[in-house]
Amino acid sequence: MITAVFDLDGTIADTLHDIADAVNYGLEKLGCPVHSYEKYKKFVGNGAGVLCERALPDDRKSESGELLKIFKDFYSKHYLEKTEIYPDIRECLKRLSENGVTLAIATNKPEDTAIKIISELLPQIDFVKILGGCEERPKKPDPAIIREILKDLPEENTVFMIGDSNVDIETAKNSGIISIGCAWGFRGIRELKNAGADYIAEKVSDIADIILDFGRNLR
Repeated sequence: MITAVFDLDGTIADTLHDIADAVNYGLEKLGCPVHSYEKYKKFVGNGAGVLCERALPDDRKSESGELLKIFKDFYSKHYLEKTEIYPDIRECLKRLSENGVTLAIATNKPEDTAIKIISELLPQIDFVKILGGCEERPKKPDPAIIREILKDLPEENTVFMIGDSNVDIETAKNSGIISIGCAWGFRGIRELKNAGADYIAEKVSDIADIILDFGRNLR
């Protein structure tokens, strides 16, 4: 059995603009400077709470809880205004599924929002689990989210973690699974290589090529 666990933001979908708009809205409400979209590429990846803390000025970090509330409220209403699936992602997921690969999502994005985005943008793709950030489970790179995905699957299982940041590569290492870094995401090839990614997918179709080639070599 082969399982492919995908990150969401920067891997399956370009969510950056909607995330940045929501945080910037909150920053404006609090009278703080806003940031460019480019800066948000470094702010995201460790969950909404850390995102809000990073976005605040050094002397306003104590207001991260208030910013988080504003962000969540705004983002819950505007999370799909600019968000788009990356080109060829749908075809890649279909190819993997048609070849017997089990698909799952492991993201630090709030779980309810992750489920909505996937169900609205990829309604025809079957994911065995869509797990995101929640109070009951530590966030990536802690391996808890991977353990929860795998607990109901057969033990004989070759597992890949596919993501665009060092967080995803570290999650794979902490979970003892194979990592594929996505070059088109928010962080870039250098971070992925420095984090020790097992493979780099320079284009989306590389993901299926890597996984299916690996599977053929297992036979």
